[in-house]
Amino acid sequence: MDIEQLSKIDISTDSVNSITQKCDELQKLQAEAEQLEEKLSSIKSKARDYEERIIPEMMQEAGVSKLELKDGTKVEVKPFYAAKIPESRVEEAFSWLRTNGHEDLIKNTITTQFDKGQDNQVSELINVCEKFGFNYNQKQKVEPMTLKAFVRDQVENGKELPFDMFGVYIANKTKITNKEK
Repeated sequence: MDIEQLSKIDISTDSVNSITQKCDELQKLQAEAEQLEEKLSSIKSKARDYEERIIPEMMQEAGVSKLELKDGTKVEVKPFYAAKIPESRVEEAFSWLRTNGHEDLIKNTITTQFDKGQDNQVSELINVCEKFGFNYNQKQKVEPMTLKAFVRDQVENGKELPFDMFGVYIANKTKITNKEK
């Protein structure tokens, strides 16, 4: 059915009113969802501030990294590490890892496409690709958890590391463990 045929269909006033009402309800629900998402985002931001700045600073000023509250809840502040190599600095970061003896962190994946009947050549993928001129893609990456552990190890052992190249983020993080009831 094309647009001209649709415009010729006679819709009852009740149907139009009902559709209009549901569209209004949908718009109200969408607006409410957007407001709730904004509120949730604000609450999460405030909680992160308490978790990573306010409570760690208060505990540092008090000279403690752990404490137990009257109700048995345990509070501890520990270092938190995060890292992600920015897309624009991948080659530079990989070069730094190789130059500094950390090439084992880099995971290599090579993919290619073979025609039917070439299954026997898969075991010698790289040699076959180079020998016969197959196109292949090589993907290199450092697994996120591997990078995080590497960064933590380098920092905790006082080794030099270009933070900006590896997108390093370090913060103290509050961990609250409620008393088991």
